[in-house]
Amino acid sequence: MIWWTDGLSAQHTLLLACVPALALAVDRLLGEPGAAWHPVVWMGRALEALAPHVAPTPGAAPQRSNASAFTRAALGWCVLAGVSVGLAWLLQGWVLSQPVWLAVPALALCLKPLLAWAMLHDEVLAVEQALGQALPQGRARVAPLVSRPVQDLSATEVREAAIETLAENLNDSLVAPLFWFVLLGLPGAALYRFANTADAMWGYPGMRGGRYWQWAGKWAARADDVLSWLPARLTALLLWAAALGAVRWRDVRTQARVTPSPNGGWPMGAMALALGVRLSKPGVYVLNAAGRVVLAGDAERALRLAARAIAALVMLAVVGLGAITYFK
Repeated sequence: MIWWTDGLSAQHTLLLACVPALALAVDRLLGEPGAAWHPVVWMGRALEALAPHVAPTPGAAPQRSNASAFTRAALGWCVLAGVSVGLAWLLQGWVLSQPVWLAVPALALCLKPLLAWAMLHDEVLAVEQALGQALPQGRARVAPLVSRPVQDLSATEVREAAIETLAENLNDSLVAPLFWFVLLGLPGAALYRFANTADAMWGYPGMRGGRYWQWAGKWAARADDVLSWLPARLTALLLWAAALGAVRWRDVRTQARVTPSPNGGWPMGAMALALGVRLSKPGVYVLNAAGRVVLAGDAERALRLAARAIAALVMLAVVGLGAITYFK
């Protein structure tokens, strides 16, 4: 039995299986909550406030600052993660103490800010629409979605970047939070989103914002790798299944080894193979090198493929949570 449902009635547990689908419905209908109410924004602000205390400036003594930065950052990460998990646990405990008719939609509303499918869908689609106007507009639109320089990207490279962002964030913004929600409830989803946010803000291999993150960011980067390990492979499996037999699983495994990231290559490689296109990051990796060049319309195809994968994911989540009732 999954611990976070312990003590709940069978009726409670059975209806909890509806929470992932309800959270996605809220996501589509209402979109993202305002910054003042968004837990991921709170996480980001806390990480930003702590950054000057964990990452050294370039003038710090190298060896001393490396060890000190790693230790301070690891401790800071653990404290903020503990706060995030603790608040989610308290909130979940209160929600689950309510009548079932209130607990289920309330838990879905609490889970929704930890998922971001509607925003991801709309941002990727907006890149293609901007490219339809002019290349500079496309570059400007994709810039917030990627960490690479965009000023010299061709239209093909802009489209590649958008599709890669879709594939990787399908895991980060949807599959992984739901995976940890099914296992550990709201605290699990909150822990994952904190780890992913910390990796995005601290997990850099060099300089960023005038500070040295080579050691200060290692804990955040590795924690995200660990928590994303299974979900990234699940995301690839869902995309492989959504391709309806057009992709061989062994090819997905081969492409997953191409990228430096232990996890990012799985969903991106599966997406490249499913679309039959070549995806690359200049000077870093090329996925499905034998594939054709990305064209206008491929972003829409990628979004449809992702939508099928999400439908399968929700079914798995429903089955996973619903099965708890059987074992009670």
